[in-house]
Amino acid sequence: MDEIERLEEFLRRFYEKQLLKAARENKGNVEIDFSILDVMYPDLADRLLAKPEKTLDEVREAILNIELPGNGELEPRFMNLPKSTDIRIRNIRSKHIGKMIIIEGVVRRASEVKPEIKEAIFQCPDCGNKIPVEQTDRILKQPSFCDCGRKGKFEMVDKVLFDARWIVIEEPFETASGERPGNMSVYLKNDLTTPEMQRKCDPGNRLKLTVIVKDMQRIMKGKAKTQMDTYCICNHVENADIEWEEVVTSKEDEEKIKALAADPEVYDKLIGSIASSIYGLNEIKEAIVLQLFGGVTQFMPDGNRVRGDVHILLLGDPSVAKSQLLKMVSKIIPRGKYVSGKGTSAAGLTATVLKDEELMGGWVLEAGAMVLCNKGVIAIDEFDKMGREDQIAMHEALEQQTVSIAKAGIVATLPAEVSVLAGANPKFSRFDNYRPIAEQITIPDTLLSRFDLKFILKDIPDREKDERLSEYIMNTRLDPTRAEPVLPPDFLRKYLAYARKNCHPKFTKVAAVAMKEFYVAMRGLYTGTDTVAITLRQNEALIRLAQASAKIRLDTEVRKEDADRAIKIMKISLEQLAYDVETGKYDIDRAEGGTPSSQRAKINAVLDIVQKLEKQFGKAVPRDEIVLSALDEGIKEQETRNLIDRLKMEGLLYEPKTGFVHRMH
Repeated sequence: MDEIERLEEFLRRFYEKQLLKAARENKGNVEIDFSILDVMYPDLADRLLAKPEKTLDEVREAILNIELPGNGELEPRFMNLPKSTDIRIRNIRSKHIGKMIIIEGVVRRASEVKPEIKEAIFQCPDCGNKIPVEQTDRILKQPSFCDCGRKGKFEMVDKVLFDARWIVIEEPFETASGERPGNMSVYLKNDLTTPEMQRKCDPGNRLKLTVIVKDMQRIMKGKAKTQMDTYCICNHVENADIEWEEVVTSKEDEEKIKALAADPEVYDKLIGSIASSIYGLNEIKEAIVLQLFGGVTQFMPDGNRVRGDVHILLLGDPSVAKSQLLKMVSKIIPRGKYVSGKGTSAAGLTATVLKDEELMGGWVLEAGAMVLCNKGVIAIDEFDKMGREDQIAMHEALEQQTVSIAKAGIVATLPAEVSVLAGANPKFSRFDNYRPIAEQITIPDTLLSRFDLKFILKDIPDREKDERLSEYIMNTRLDPTRAEPVLPPDFLRKYLAYARKNCHPKFTKVAAVAMKEFYVAMRGLYTGTDTVAITLRQNEALIRLAQASAKIRLDTEVRKEDADRAIKIMKISLEQLAYDVETGKYDIDRAEGGTPSSQRAKINAVLDIVQKLEKQFGKAVPRDEIVLSALDEGIKEQETRNLIDRLKMEGLLYEPKTGFVHRMH
């Protein structure tokens, strides 16, 4: 019995029903479990791994021998290959060329689906004979001669087409930590390019691929080089997202998780497991714990989607461990990524369209870090150092949690369900309580308002605190075990995954009332002086934080204690950024980059002064006279000069000549 007969026997015995169903439904392929073939015919299984192209041709012929509806052409797709064939992309070598292996990674770039010629039909101009030529290379291949003896150029009169697409797979973050991730170009065709498969293979998705490694001749200035390029032809695609929902927990793990969730000290233990080598910052660590557990994504009857992910912004003086905190948090989770805003562009964070004529034949879609971190957390350091246009590009990703792009004929919307933990420094090195946040950081107001919580990390000398900090650092250096987290990282990851997968708490009436009373009370601080303490954005943030608090206990309901915890953290955030020292009131515009009420009052006072002085000096009013009049109203000289410059930038004043200003009418 030859190879084809044995393969036919194998298919009839184990896959006849699947083959009939696939043929009737015009599916185009049949999935075959390699391990079953390995048990029945181990020599054929070994042959498939060593000489996949020849063996696949034999499997196709065996399928054709089985009487199936339609033309009987079904592509064999092999899955469940042995662990030994799972090769890391950066470890692919010349010995793997021509072999069948498994690679895993995140789709970084993807071309559009384009038709390619499978077989070209040429006609001889002398005798009219039609000559079919199978196309296996990227350059159209013509027949060498006709049976009538003619040589030369032939005219193509017909062709058989198939659909094809290129993608670039990049090694996942956890395997390439601290290294430049390896990547590999992968060629997909026929049933691997259907609309469903196209979505599955779009940038940002993590895939496990059965592939055949191939080499490609490199050409430079029309001459072939001895150095070759490698690429892969895909045989089977499997989704391999290692997300919160797919972290495996054993029964023993589950029992430990439930026991911890019932522990009254669970919150303290979780706080002690976040960046344990960093002393203090417990309020911020508590907020990060809630961010990792996240709220519940809600879909409204009108189709509106309310995000459950929590965004946190850390503003602080230099050397307060912001960067260290961000890096540590990004390592806790399966799809976490740390990036620095100084070297990050909008394209690097969201998505972009690139041109790749050499391999992919045109424009390709490339995913940025936020898309690659889908269902995870992205830590963005030096957030304020990003270009303004790059920051604005993040608006959609932060609120709608998608990244849309329309360029060069490519229109796509990619998923970016990611929590953002960002760090930023004040413009003038250290944070000033008396100045509005908008004057101290270079982040657009609209982007600033999308962060649920904002904290300030200050470096203020304090003898008692400094002694404790110094002692902690010395002790942990002498005995590193003192800085060990309360919960091991692996167990924390399982706890997070279990809570995210199984816990979707709903509000109790008492919790809802507590949050409503807080919101209404804070809104009640508005006294008609333009000072607004809280807006609906903070109310939505409270809901997410309370849901995360309930998830930690694996509770099915959000209780009053969860509402109280959310309110406590929100108050800390508001006290740090929304408290206006000059008025002694909460003003949300201070925290969200707007103009505080005290500042608005001074702006209006300066404009009134200019208007009054116009009657004395005419349209052009001397700057010095404005400063003197403002001093009488309690506005300091430098502050007045700063306000005049700001009003000039905003187009309310202009300077017709040096030292004089004029109102815009």
